[in-house]
Amino acid sequence: MIRSVSKIIFPVAALLFASSCGNNNATPPAKTEENKPAPAALQVPQFLEDSAYDFVAHQVAFGPRTPGSEGQKKCAGWLRQELSRYCDTVYVQETTVTGGDKKKLPCINLIGVIHPTAARRILFLTHWDSRPWADMDTKDKDKPILAADDGGSGTAILISVAQAIKAQGKLAADVGVDILFTDVEDYGRSEWGEDSYCLGTQFWARNPHVAGYRAMFGILLDMTGAKDARFPMEGMSNKYAPDVQQKVWQCAAHAGYSSLFQFTPGADITDDHVPVNRITGIKTIDIINLTPDPENPFAPHWHTHADDMKIIDRGTLKAVGQTLLQVIYEEGANL
Repeated sequence: MIRSVSKIIFPVAALLFASSCGNNNATPPAKTEENKPAPAALQVPQFLEDSAYDFVAHQVAFGPRTPGSEGQKKCAGWLRQELSRYCDTVYVQETTVTGGDKKKLPCINLIGVIHPTAARRILFLTHWDSRPWADMDTKDKDKPILAADDGGSGTAILISVAQAIKAQGKLAADVGVDILFTDVEDYGRSEWGEDSYCLGTQFWARNPHVAGYRAMFGILLDMTGAKDARFPMEGMSNKYAPDVQQKVWQCAAHAGYSSLFQFTPGADITDDHVPVNRITGIKTIDIINLTPDPENPFAPHWHTHADDMKIIDRGTLKAVGQTLLQVIYEEGANL
């Protein structure tokens, strides 16, 4: 796409650019000790996959969450409510961004902050809007999709991570977590250019919720809830933050999910993590479901009306959410 260029399959010539989403020459991940043992006696809260599944369903029940829709307004209010339950502080950025078609679009970013005074911060982000067009479908191509996976799953996982921390696990005093839900991510087309995607993320990166905001690293979730998902080591993440990518994949192995988080190179995807890296300098990676085919790296339901609750899998939600909790608590233990 060019979701910033993300998720659009470009012609062969376009694959020469670093922003291409399917690069045959994806950079191999750095070598790693795939069987490095898990840290001993580390207490990590349990991720509740049933809660995450319900959070996806709640978003889908609002209908499409496209800019200016009732679904956008109602879902934004619900997200603010949920973040307020589990986070210490919630910020809401309401602004107007300009789409690639020159339309003025309402944009609502939400940020939930856990341990706001902690100096060592981890940034988690995902978009929560849905695509206005089913451009990869064979019918109703001009109608918006429900985006259960592409938007809904990452949002649900991050709410559930905050829920688990609140209910089950005390964080290290010097570790804080910031959960960023970005809007107007999927309002873009390849013919409008790279910057027609990730509009909410671009706004936040230039106007963070806290002046001078910094984090140790960032983790983006994108399409993280489908059946039979696999998460290879996405290429742009390896370019910008190979050490972070290695850390997260090791944590997935420690949590028991190395079968999903595979130590194999994935296609280069220009997604929300790219503007975060380029604009803020915060080293940020993408956890994204990709196929082994660099020419067709996205799952069949991508940008189609099949992206509904039928493709959401509790096991996949669990694997991603438990991995994120492993990352947080290993970082707190200074491992």
